[in-house]
Amino acid sequence: MTATFTPSVEPACNIANRFVRVKEVRADGLVCFEFAIGWPELFVDLMLPKPAFDDFCARNQVQLLSN
Repeated sequence: MTATFTPSVEPACNIANRFVRVKEVRADGLVCFEFAIGWPELFVDLMLPKPAFDDFCARNQVQLLSN
């Protein structure tokens, strides 16, 4: 008996696509948000002060996602 291996084909990912979904703007000025590269459903949670968040979004040329 011979086993055959069929590699799965991963969907193309464009790492130039960067996504942000704002979850909360806290009273202390921190912005809680999700950041993703390539796939918007695979993200990390981050928190930054509002000025740093604005700079982060501009530098990464993000696409804002709705909740």
